[in-house]
Amino acid sequence: MRKEWAQQKGLRRKFKAVFSRIGKKINYRGRSEETILLTDIVDLETQRPVSSHCWFSFTQGFMKAGLKEGKEGAVIEFEARIKEYRKGYVNTRAGIDQRSTDYKLSNPTKILMLPSNRNS
Repeated sequence: MRKEWAQQKGLRRKFKAVFSRIGKKINYRGRSEETILLTDIVDLETQRPVSSHCWFSFTQGFMKAGLKEGKEGAVIEFEARIKEYRKGYVNTRAGIDQRSTDYKLSNPTKILMLPSNRNS
């Protein structure tokens, strides 16, 4: 799915996703940082699924939208930029470079939690 983003690299698009959970990672300074997992990401312009999941840093924008523990399953809308990055294994001593190019969503803004449909 993400290969379609190659033609849209650098563009800011609007997406819809499901909030799955909050996690943690160790940042480049060695400190613990909260992250947020979004699943079932859909491009709102085309209404097509673009990714099964995406991790973001848990920024003020997500906090202001009301996302926190216990809100799993909430549907959110946001804008993000499509960026290229390198992933894979590198061992310079052994001369191994198994990196490849992939695409990610970056710099999420205009984050809104959509009202839930509780009519069922």
